[in-house]
Amino acid sequence: MKHLILGTAGHIDHGKTSLVKALTGIDTDRLKEEKARGITIELGFAHLELPGGLQFGIVDVPGHERFVRTMVAGVGGMDLVMLVIAADEGIMPQTREHLEICQLLGVKRGLVALTKRDMVEKDWLDLVTEELREYLEPTFLAGAPIIPVSSRTGEGIDALKAELARLGAEAEQKREDAPFRLPVDRVFTVTGFGTVVTGTLLSGGISVGDEVEILPSGIACRVRGVQSHGKKAERGGAGERLAVNLQGVDQTEVQRGDVVVPKGMFRPTRGVDVRLDYLASAPKELKHRSTLRLHSATYEVAAKAVLLEGDVLKPGESAYVQLRLAHPVLLLPGDPFVLRSYSPQATVGGGRVLDPFPPGRRRRSQEALRLLCAFETGTDQERIELMVASSLLSGISIEEMVNRSGFAARRIEAALTPLLSAGSVLQVVREPRIFLGRDAFNALKKRLAGEIRSYLNENPHQEGIGKEELKSRIPKRSDQRFFGPLLAALEKDGEAIADRELVRLPGRQAGTEDQEGMLERIEAALVAGGIEPPTIKELGDAVGLGEKKLLEHLNVLNRAGRVVKVKGDLFYAPAPLAEIREKLVTHLKETGEITPPQFRERTGLSRKYMIPLLEYFDQEKVTIRLGDKRVLRKG
Repeated sequence: MKHLILGTAGHIDHGKTSLVKALTGIDTDRLKEEKARGITIELGFAHLELPGGLQFGIVDVPGHERFVRTMVAGVGGMDLVMLVIAADEGIMPQTREHLEICQLLGVKRGLVALTKRDMVEKDWLDLVTEELREYLEPTFLAGAPIIPVSSRTGEGIDALKAELARLGAEAEQKREDAPFRLPVDRVFTVTGFGTVVTGTLLSGGISVGDEVEILPSGIACRVRGVQSHGKKAERGGAGERLAVNLQGVDQTEVQRGDVVVPKGMFRPTRGVDVRLDYLASAPKELKHRSTLRLHSATYEVAAKAVLLEGDVLKPGESAYVQLRLAHPVLLLPGDPFVLRSYSPQATVGGGRVLDPFPPGRRRRSQEALRLLCAFETGTDQERIELMVASSLLSGISIEEMVNRSGFAARRIEAALTPLLSAGSVLQVVREPRIFLGRDAFNALKKRLAGEIRSYLNENPHQEGIGKEELKSRIPKRSDQRFFGPLLAALEKDGEAIADRELVRLPGRQAGTEDQEGMLERIEAALVAGGIEPPTIKELGDAVGLGEKKLLEHLNVLNRAGRVVKVKGDLFYAPAPLAEIREKLVTHLKETGEITPPQFRERTGLSRKYMIPLLEYFDQEKVTIRLGDKRVLRKG
């Protein structure tokens, strides 16, 4: 069955609720106040099945200007609109505003129900119909069917149903391959079941047992039950009106404007880049940094408009704008929105979200405007390439691309495949998969090569830079896991040579004659020290070097095999160390074991040297420690 959402629109008292009842038999006025006053205050809901496997969820919106914010919440998710106009009054203020809102929110199809036809003469009906055709000509309802009906007598209702069936057959089904999003328009409690939320499923499918999250609060809960149009279901699909029973969340923790999404998939935003169409009917020009009210789906939030192309936006103009939000909401690329002014309270514009996580863009930046144009008009492949490129040196994962685009992961994978083949996007981390643009990767590679040269210029006696030291010099906003692929690329391009510990420049020889002389002096001092070499301080005083420089020279000698590092600050010449080892092994072969006092007696070492040496021989797999004794390691 094809599920679509049909919304009403029109001025107060033009008969929207009565018409829905005539179509479906359902009275959508559900509040006592609505019954008493004879007007719709909250959203009302009904459903209608038509031949051809069509099921409409009908959203009946309020017509009074005081409840426009509620009307906007109802329009979000509409596939078709039924513009309701009373034949005895014709076009009225809320007729105009509701039609503008539908157009701003991207509604593409609909028809006009000309109600109360039984209350006017045919000549008047023809006159109103002609006026309507002329008024609708510049709108998305140009050429739309205009069906005269009477909710009281039933005249025209069958013709209206036939037109709805025709339009419904032509309308596109909402995407079920995208992650689900359920903007909440009602919250209540059912005894014995707990919290229930209702809404129109914008995309994807939601099933009993799903682990979900309420945004923007981030509360995690579970789907206990699903109803579609009052009937129990295991799953609800895109385009359906649903009631979802949630387990693990209290009614007080959810409100209209929240959204139910897959757990861990999305995060809310505090700012969006948009294409804003500023209505010709707006009461005044829009100034840079003006505060407005943003409505999208069931969300409502104060927004500061940062104009990216100028200082003012005149009525009837369109521009790229960054909206900075008073609190976080979930918005994805392509989401429609409406803006209303505070004083006077009026609908002034709307448009589509382009980038839900924009950087702080420079105003009038041609590069920023070029990127936004590509976000607005580009293909999936172009948009994903831009998304990767705009992540700069940070890179971006599949999960983050889902969050920023609203696309299903497989749709992103399909767009990435040709980009990876062309080399414009590179995968730099395997799990989780993280991608960099080619330019960003090359910039990081160039920076890393520069860090190697810079280090070796500052330390000319060093053969290379330690891998961990080089890794620490990757920019903080970049993932440390980029180091391996970057180093591999430097080696492949012949810009670096890496071994177990060091990264060197090709053809580089460490040191000068003076530096080699210093290395020989250090080496000689350790040889002269014999089995109890000088400490770092003593050695530094002897050769005239500070501790840091001395350790750098000692590490060079250690890598060359000219001295041996026993621990961080204890170095031996190879010959005395070999002498100690020989005495240790001889003793163990003779007696089978050795204690620290026996080791001291056998070698003549003081305790300062004895303990570090015993631990060194354990690490070198000469001995095995068993309690306070050592034995010879076999093999």
